[in-house]
Amino acid sequence: SHNTMEFFDIVDEKGIPTGESIERTQAHKKGIRHRTAHIWIIREQDGKAQLLLQKRSAEKDSFPGRFDTSSAGHIQAGDEPEESAIRELYEELGIQASKDIQYEKEFHGKMFRDNEVAFVYMYTKPVDVAKLILQKEEVESVEWFDMEELDAALQPPRDQRFCVPMEGFQIAKQWLESRK
Repeated sequence: SHNTMEFFDIVDEKGIPTGESIERTQAHKKGIRHRTAHIWIIREQDGKAQLLLQKRSAEKDSFPGRFDTSSAGHIQAGDEPEESAIRELYEELGIQASKDIQYEKEFHGKMFRDNEVAFVYMYTKPVDVAKLILQKEEVESVEWFDMEELDAALQPPRDQRFCVPMEGFQIAKQWLESRK
């Protein structure tokens, strides 16, 4: 839904709103700090940790057709990161999460001239890929990947099939290791 104007809260280094907001294209053009929510869908399969990645739609202006975080999106002005994460999961994948997401931490992303503070969440409830309702404008398909394979693929020179943000991936990895 990028035909309507979208506004984001301008935030400080910790991701706390300053009270001002800015329109999406301006935020990106000028590199004004704003917030995104990233959700990792994780499962254990045959003793291996796996992440569900979304393949970005071919229509996307950034990284079309590449595999990305399970679900992610900008946090709209006035919204909280958690409600935003829950909404993204529902809009992009059709998953009704309510309060089943676990918050880990945030990181700074510098995609293009972007200046983002990303709030990273984990979702570990069972997901039946066949039953997902994908938001076609955003998501072409989804696929499970072994954490270890993904780790190797993201090392330089990185496998060009992926556009997963390394910092977000590291957070998911550390989170999983902390639960062992």
